[in-house]
Amino acid sequence: MREQDWLADQFETYRKHLQMVAYRMLGSLSEADDAVQETWMRLSRSDTRDIENLGGWLTTVVSRVCLDMLRSRKSRREESIGAHLPETLASYEDSSDPEQEALLAESVGLALLVLLDNLNPSERITFVLHEVFDIPFTEIAPIVGKSEAATRQIASRARKKIRGAGGTPEAALASQRLIVESFITAARIGDFDSLVAALDPDVVLRDDRKIGSSRVTRGASTLAKQISGRAKASQAALVNGSVGVIVAPLGRLLYVLEFSIRHGKIAEVDLISNPTRIRQLDLAVLGD
Repeated sequence: MREQDWLADQFETYRKHLQMVAYRMLGSLSEADDAVQETWMRLSRSDTRDIENLGGWLTTVVSRVCLDMLRSRKSRREESIGAHLPETLASYEDSSDPEQEALLAESVGLALLVLLDNLNPSERITFVLHEVFDIPFTEIAPIVGKSEAATRQIASRARKKIRGAGGTPEAALASQRLIVESFITAARIGDFDSLVAALDPDVVLRDDRKIGSSRVTRGASTLAKQISGRAKASQAALVNGSVGVIVAPLGRLLYVLEFSIRHGKIAEVDLISNPTRIRQLDLAVLGD
């Protein structure tokens, strides 16, 4: 077997791992595939005789490629007058494999993908490598071009942005989470009776996508009919310190649901889709 063929076979054994690393860093299947392909190109042009740990070498290279892509993406957004976060479905309607990307997004976690997009490139790379893949700071520091101490500080900042301040008591969050996740499950499978049971009889939904009187929906039955079977891209998350919902197909945030819960029932729902309003929200992932 020729050396190049042997190298290609070795690379294929790491392809899935590299794709998952790149996808978590970039949040885009097509960009992740581009990063993996660039990693292969760099490997094929390298002298591999001095590579003692091929898996570690490939992870380092794909991380550096992703870092460059994230910095380029950030620069393009800053230069574009109309650029804003979060992104909408329009930015990935032409995805090469939307079904596979949807599965990847679900496996990574919709809330995590959304919140990773709020990190700067160095924070995102550091968080993914250390928190998700347990790579030590000594190996991450050269990738992001920082000292080990500075890399630890970057990781700390990223964790705070992802996990939130943690000001709400755990018992209250657990109770809220049970109610909200029951609501999501019922909406996802179209269980009308369970949806009504999760809602206060006089529940109010305010939807910022609509105008006039259509902006407000009142009553548990009316709201349950409106949302039944329509929660396939929803996941519980912390919204301003309380449990709410993000709706993020393929990990791209469309809107946020902020709840007011009274006496064990959802009494008020604010649907927030305006990018400016979303930026003002304190979003964080829920712990396991």
